[in-house]
Amino acid sequence: MPKNPFTRGHRRELSKRHKIAVAGVATLGAAAVVFSAVPGNAETTTSEATVSSAPVKYSSEQLKSRQADVSEQLAAKALQSKAAAEAKAAKAHAEAKAKAKAAAAAKKRAAHAAAKKAAQARKAKAASRAAHRAKLKAAVHKSYANNLDGWIKESLDIMKAKGIPGSYNGLHRNILRESSGNPNAINNWDINAINGIPSKGLLQVIPPTFRAYHVAGTSWNIYDPVANITAAANYAADKYGSMDNVNSAY
Repeated sequence: MPKNPFTRGHRRELSKRHKIAVAGVATLGAAAVVFSAVPGNAETTTSEATVSSAPVKYSSEQLKSRQADVSEQLAAKALQSKAAAEAKAAKAHAEAKAKAKAAAAAKKRAAHAAAKKAAQARKAKAASRAAHRAKLKAAVHKSYANNLDGWIKESLDIMKAKGIPGSYNGLHRNILRESSGNPNAINNWDINAINGIPSKGLLQVIPPTFRAYHVAGTSWNIYDPVANITAAANYAADKYGSMDNVNSAY
């Protein structure tokens, strides 16, 4: 019977190479056991976990590229904000300009209207002055006959200018009754004569009454036909409303 080479006392010593080979086989066996026990996706999960948990690292070129992108985005936003602000300012400027233009146009229209109104007023005033001058000129140059008819007509023009009422017939009727048309007539027999203030002229006016009712622009001579008629008509207008209302001694 052959002798057992592995019996105690007779076992060969393993060389170094043999030990390494045995260790490798043992390791491979253990690995096979582990892989057989782990699910099929374990390797992937482990890999993914390793990747997800590992910190992301960027190169300097990648960092520069990202910084450039951020800078470009910020610059674009800044440009957008600036453009919006400029558009808003331009709109406000345009609105202010339009408003100022409208105000200037309104002011110009108002000034034009005021100037036109003032011109019309000046024109009307000038026309009024011209008409008044023409009227005065006509009155100055108007000639009257030196008789009872002419005296009454001249007095009526003065009375009209002064606002004194009376008519040709009213004056003529009272003149004939008082003096028969004699401008130098004088009453020396009535109560006025007795009192020392006789009635005189066409309408027999006493001196105090003549002075009190004298009409500016006429003579102060009580015997002046026009002055006498006009003063008497002024007195009758004050006392009776008009010489037309006088039909007897007054």
